[in-house]
Amino acid sequence: MRDMVVVAAKYHSRQASTAEDLRAAQVLRHRAFHGDKIGPALDRDQFDAHCAHILVEEAENGRLVCCFRILHLAHGRDIERTYSAQFYDLSALHEFDGPIVEIGRFCVDPEVGDVDVLRVAWAAMTRYVDAHGVRLLFGCSSFQGTDADAYCDAFALLKDRHLAPQNWLPRPKAPSVFRFAERLRRRKPDMKQAMLRMPPLLRTYLMMGGWVSDHAVVDRQMNTLHVFTGLEIAAIPAMRKRLLRADAE
Repeated sequence: MRDMVVVAAKYHSRQASTAEDLRAAQVLRHRAFHGDKIGPALDRDQFDAHCAHILVEEAENGRLVCCFRILHLAHGRDIERTYSAQFYDLSALHEFDGPIVEIGRFCVDPEVGDVDVLRVAWAAMTRYVDAHGVRLLFGCSSFQGTDADAYCDAFALLKDRHLAPQNWLPRPKAPSVFRFAERLRRRKPDMKQAMLRMPPLLRTYLMMGGWVSDHAVVDRQMNTLHVFTGLEIAAIPAMRKRLLRADAE
């Protein structure tokens, strides 16, 4: 993974290999997640030391424009060691067999709006998945802010079309949750508003066959609502896999 480079237009990706690389990722994370709020200049936690950190940079000048981290687990029985397990009861996924990966702290520079950045990031994930035989990607997909009413159409769409299979469904664990599948059971989503309010990363997961928890965690520390998100590699449509692998070559 260290020598992995994926190029699309003016961007490439690589794995962080130095303390300076990790610090740059933590600085970008702080800007993306906390903005100008008072606090430390770095976004960091105890999970950083156990993860591979992927950087997407401008090829011309090395400017960091996107980053995320990968926590590789041999099988579902190890899932309690993850960031997500702090917020969700993931006991159902203990039975998931084969390598699984938690994708965390995914962020893009707030000043960058180029869709090619996401393409390069997904190409990097694709290379990792293929190289390590990963069977499940998972993590927390965040909505900005903690006002659930602002996202009712998006949550109603998740409830109608994208809930996790019952055998993998995460259960509530966090002290504050919005049980959207229950609260919005009679609401039909406005599709335009739902897609406008859906976070871009989550939208991409859903397009590939991803699924979510039936509730959102209210995370006041990060000022987000987030849903557990899973993507079984076997469920990705064949055409989508070909496109991802073409970008990863």
